[in-house]
Amino acid sequence: MKEHHAEIGIIGGTGIYDPELLTNAESIKIFTPYGKTSDLVTIGQYKGRSVAFIPRHGKGHTIPPHKVNSRANIWALNSLGVSRIIAPSAVGSLQEKYRPGDIVLPNQFVDFTKKREYTFYDEGQVCHVSCADPFCNDLRDIFLKTSKELKYDVHDGSTYICIEGPRFSTRAESKFFKDVLHGDIIGMTLVPECVLAREMQICYISIATITDYDVWYENTVSSKEILEVLAKNSVKIKELLGALIAAIPETRNRCKCKSALSDAMV
Repeated sequence: MKEHHAEIGIIGGTGIYDPELLTNAESIKIFTPYGKTSDLVTIGQYKGRSVAFIPRHGKGHTIPPHKVNSRANIWALNSLGVSRIIAPSAVGSLQEKYRPGDIVLPNQFVDFTKKREYTFYDEGQVCHVSCADPFCNDLRDIFLKTSKELKYDVHDGSTYICIEGPRFSTRAESKFFKDVLHGDIIGMTLVPECVLAREMQICYISIATITDYDVWYENTVSSKEILEVLAKNSVKIKELLGALIAAIPETRNRCKCKSALSDAMV
């Protein structure tokens, strides 16, 4: 049986369903102790780097955010040898300066999800992994340098409010997230995905595309307008992904993610 390997993983969010960047691509099924992955895992090459791609919501967007099997997705990528995960996603804005079409690189999150599978350590051993800085600082620095070279503006540093979904927020909730918690962007898929990556000692960053203002804003937009923003930004995101993959060093010399469990196990 052929052994498959990948060093970089992409978990494609809303609007990023196909691994168009990859050459010599092959889609495989990976069996995990946690059930099925969101879809087949596509493995291919990009400028000499081996990359694995999973569409978070499945091809055709058939899986709602609260049903995404993040444990299976992260376990599958780890089994391939992935040490870095890049996770594009679509989010709403909680602050006026974060405009539809903008790209945001969050550095913190607040978790308002309710009934997901949050850890690989449910029994047998207890793990208290640190999420003080939940995203890989090295990957963030590489992405910021890459986006600057491509002359793309990116909001560096923001707080991502993660809600359970699949419903959107009420106006009261949205204003609470904005004015009390001072959140910047809001979405439904970051948690537990990034936490599980940390438990696997995998570097992880989220690249968030703002589709619209959340409902604290008086002027709501239609689904058609949101899809138009996603379509317009997909070209930009794919260009940034390609540049980031090429810029990632093969070894993790400075990164702390690779030793995240060194003081986490009880």
